[in-house]
Amino acid sequence: MRKRFYLMVVALCFSILVACGNEGASTDEGTAENGGGDTAPIDDLFVTVASGGTSGVYYPIAGAIAQILESDLGLATSVQATGASVENVNLISNSRAELAITMADTVLQAYEGSGEFEGEEPIETLRGLASLYPNFVQIVTTEDSGIETVDDLHGKSVGVGAPNSGVELNARMVLEAHGMSYDDIEEDYLSYSEAIDQIKNGLIDAAFVTSGVPNATVIDLGTTHSAKIIPIEGQAMDYLTENYPFFSEGAIPAGSYDNEEEIPTAAITNVLLISHEIDEEVAYEITKSLFEHLDEIHASHNAATDISLETVEVGMPVPFHPGAERYFKEVGVLD
Repeated sequence: MRKRFYLMVVALCFSILVACGNEGASTDEGTAENGGGDTAPIDDLFVTVASGGTSGVYYPIAGAIAQILESDLGLATSVQATGASVENVNLISNSRAELAITMADTVLQAYEGSGEFEGEEPIETLRGLASLYPNFVQIVTTEDSGIETVDDLHGKSVGVGAPNSGVELNARMVLEAHGMSYDDIEEDYLSYSEAIDQIKNGLIDAAFVTSGVPNATVIDLGTTHSAKIIPIEGQAMDYLTENYPFFSEGAIPAGSYDNEEEIPTAAITNVLLISHEIDEEVAYEITKSLFEHLDEIHASHNAATDISLETVEVGMPVPFHPGAERYFKEVGVLD
């Protein structure tokens, strides 16, 4: 009798253990089915936002993006100052950044293996989060330089941007459109701030500054000198749009600096890239968070006020990340 009682107790305990085990398994399965498993990637994600030089427009915008992701999604973030577009593409493709602001021309060349990326394997994993705002090619000099046109840069010392930056790529293309090359100038590889300091000190004559407007370093030049922006127009502008489709005709608005009239020049869209390795649900949440807090991004710089839902597709040279695409379809800005 006692033996039978013991056997019944053992069987009962075993049944309880099995039931508990099954209950735990059911809970785990239910969590996965309800999407709970998708929360882990965003909880563990550290987001590095690749920007540009600290004196440029990318840096404060990247700072606003990082702040939104921290405050809204609780992500750990870091803003990385870089040499801008080319470096940022490489950081994204080498899994050293999760987000990066770049110019569309650089992105397209990397995606196709052309231009600055000629001879390299095309980076077909590049994915867009959104188009941001237009950059304007600003060839900056002073009234005292005597430089009135791009042709006047012959024999002059010119800042062409940091090596392999988007600015430097633009400098080559603009010179090419005018039948010129680095053989016709004394090129100096300088960042925005370095170039403006060199103009102030009389060490260079002009500089390429491709950015949103107004650019802080150009404003700074205007505090000590009569700053001037050289126009890009006519046949040279036609050449750029025909040979490099990422260029479009643009104009620096009157009053951006001390200019009384708008200045015709070439424009290129800036885009925000997102790593293709990021989970679709996480990319969706990041995109949603940024566009639900656009006012904070707009407040980071005057150029950022052009960022809107209506223009997320304008000039985007690569496919959207599936997560970003899903959000934009939900809000009706993509078909």
